[in-house]
Amino acid sequence: MRQLIIQVPRGNGKAVIDIAKSHNGSNLARFEGNAEEPIDVVIVHVSNREVGKVLEELQDLPKVHITLIPTGVIALQPPASEAPQQVVDVEERSPIEIFLSGLQSVGSWQGFLGYASLAGFVVWIGLYTNTTYLLVAAMLIAPFAGPAMNTAIATAWGDRKLLGRSILRYFAALAVTIATTWLLSLILRQEIPTSLMLDSSQISAVAVILPLVAGAAGALTLVQSDRSSLVSGAATGMLVAASLAPPAGIVGMASAIGRWDMAISGLFLLFLQLCGINFSAALLFRVFGLSPQATRYQRGKKRVFTIALTITVIALALLLTWQFSHSPNLQRSSLAQRANAQVQKTVEQVGLAKLVESNVRFTRSNIEDQDTLLSVVYVQRQPQVTASNEEISSRLTQSIQAQLLKQDLNVTPLVDVKVLEPPASKQ
Repeated sequence: MRQLIIQVPRGNGKAVIDIAKSHNGSNLARFEGNAEEPIDVVIVHVSNREVGKVLEELQDLPKVHITLIPTGVIALQPPASEAPQQVVDVEERSPIEIFLSGLQSVGSWQGFLGYASLAGFVVWIGLYTNTTYLLVAAMLIAPFAGPAMNTAIATAWGDRKLLGRSILRYFAALAVTIATTWLLSLILRQEIPTSLMLDSSQISAVAVILPLVAGAAGALTLVQSDRSSLVSGAATGMLVAASLAPPAGIVGMASAIGRWDMAISGLFLLFLQLCGINFSAALLFRVFGLSPQATRYQRGKKRVFTIALTITVIALALLLTWQFSHSPNLQRSSLAQRANAQVQKTVEQVGLAKLVESNVRFTRSNIEDQDTLLSVVYVQRQPQVTASNEEISSRLTQSIQAQLLKQDLNVTPLVDVKVLEPPASKQ
């Protein structure tokens, strides 16, 4: 439920009360006041979904001034036995409130870019020192969620002006974060990628799912009433930033050390995240009624929504086409998992040894014209096998390499099989 404070010229207060009553307003109050001229001040409480309708009807009154309190209130009425039902009757926010909150969140450039720069410092330290929890800290302060969600709001509303401003702020924040990490890598003379950089740059074949989920979660947070969910806005904002902060850091750091393959992977992720977030969030906003036809605030155009969503879908399709047509560069995480499964299956089929552990990954070395897939396999000989350790290792190595080549992964498989012996008392 929301509280509105309405100021109208003296004598129009009753009309405000009537409008509020027609939309099930509660705890209404009217009193006279004096500003530049005599006025009526009316305090009303209406449910979230009725806010937009009330605002539209109030626009017909002369010289109306409206103050919308953008936080939830609990308006209790007798009898006291109905208080529990009045408290749990929570509705989604009205479309106009979502739109206005999006406009309000477009704050000053100084603070916005300052947070982007600080996020760059934190994500650089995390990637450089292989400290995972610092990446989480960077996600908390990175300001990417705001412009990403405002882009979706502008798309759903069809507001070309807000759309342009949101995209500009999105790429400005990314540029500042990338530039910060690039400069730090140059100043501190970083020469090779860290293991966390390598791991974070690995892209999965299902990478598009994260931005789709992040966009939907962010939209639900903005739509839901303040107390209708235990999931905080900070948590969903962190989810959006989780898909953007590490790739931005990788782009800057990889560019500084000349690892353009990693930089391209990071850029791919950044564009994929924006398109995925915008697509799912914009559609969810439309489902909840956010559209140019939902209010008299005629900033939105249906044509802008159609064009923006079409461009988003086309861009998303092109990115996914590029991902699946350039194997293994943009699918390394999934391919490594697939190869690991094949390694374990091959060891079992050969039958000379039992698998102890297998580790399959793409190496950090940048060998020209070669995508190196390194497989380190630890095995223990079967009890009835009399072959030497060298023979077991050789046969398994050949079998694993042959099977990986048959998978058409477009990689160079390098396999190291180590035969381990249990203690003599266990044999």
